[in-house]
Amino acid sequence: MDKIINRSDLDSSRFWSPEVRRLQPYQPGEQPKHQKFIKLNTNENPYPPSPLVSIAVQQVLGTNAEILRLYPDPDAKDLREIIALQQDLNADEVFIGNGSDEVLAFIFKAFFLHPNRPILYPDISYSFYPVYCQFYGLNSIEIPVNKNFEISPTDYHQENCGIIIANPNAPTGIALSLSQIESILISNRNSVVVIDEAYVDFGAESATKLIHRYDNLVVCQTTSKSRSLAGLRVGFAMAQAHLIAALDRVKNSFNSFPIDSLAIAAAYASFKDQSYFEKMCQHIMDEREKLCNSMEQIGFSILPSKANFIFASHEEHDAAQLAAKLKQHSILVRHFNKPRINNFLRISIGSYEENLILIKILKDLV
Repeated sequence: MDKIINRSDLDSSRFWSPEVRRLQPYQPGEQPKHQKFIKLNTNENPYPPSPLVSIAVQQVLGTNAEILRLYPDPDAKDLREIIALQQDLNADEVFIGNGSDEVLAFIFKAFFLHPNRPILYPDISYSFYPVYCQFYGLNSIEIPVNKNFEISPTDYHQENCGIIIANPNAPTGIALSLSQIESILISNRNSVVVIDEAYVDFGAESATKLIHRYDNLVVCQTTSKSRSLAGLRVGFAMAQAHLIAALDRVKNSFNSFPIDSLAIAAAYASFKDQSYFEKMCQHIMDEREKLCNSMEQIGFSILPSKANFIFASHEEHDAAQLAAKLKQHSILVRHFNKPRINNFLRISIGSYEENLILIKILKDLV
């Protein structure tokens, strides 16, 4: 009789490739499923998307449900066109992907694979950048931000195979000016420079107006933050047509239908309602200012933010302990246990009511 093998005695990862064994995946913020929390840890928008989004989705599910048995438009042509119209671009200068993280993955594949030269990005920035470098086996150099957590453009005047910078930066919220971005572009004419603008709609200036002047610029944005569509996963890149063509080649070698019909309809409706979008962004910027003022009054130091979050520290209180105590009060914020920033909390801007509760609890804690 054959011996019964207890699978728990075997190496559970014995079928994994060596590359997968070495991967250190990105760690997303906590997403609780049961207990009710005030979620200020993942930079989600506290306000709902445009009412036109619900109407568009209902039309697809209702009167036009037949569309769901068909593949979606592989190029999301209508969505490309409305984004291009708003940004004063041509449709072939816009690329649509399944969330900006997928767009970034395609960007790394299309522009950064080089056997010798490194990719450059800040040492304190979006933590998916080193994950993609590891995934693709890229050489990289993390450029230290200065003592004020600012990116210094002159640090990027060195040999590289590409540059990626989040602007505003995450998790600091600090933004570069267009002239600073332009100096990086000018000094790196033979490399693609990617400006990741996930948070640009909350007070920073977009680099899209530089696209027609620089053939090495790619601007990446998302509908997850400012348009309240994080659950639908729609991101996009903008660049001159020759760069977008490279992204299309990567997409069509990986997944020709990345955006489903519901997501296309919802995102299109959101871009149709620009006045609602601008109103909600202003609400968040106003709440950010109020929250900063209230937290500074109780001893917090806050970096200047142009994002829908703030990066705050208190010299008399440990950030990790504060995060744990806030969780006990059903408030989630983000703590990064990393050098230089391990005494900071990244706090998403909530609604007026959520921010009032946060301040009340913080007053009790500090």
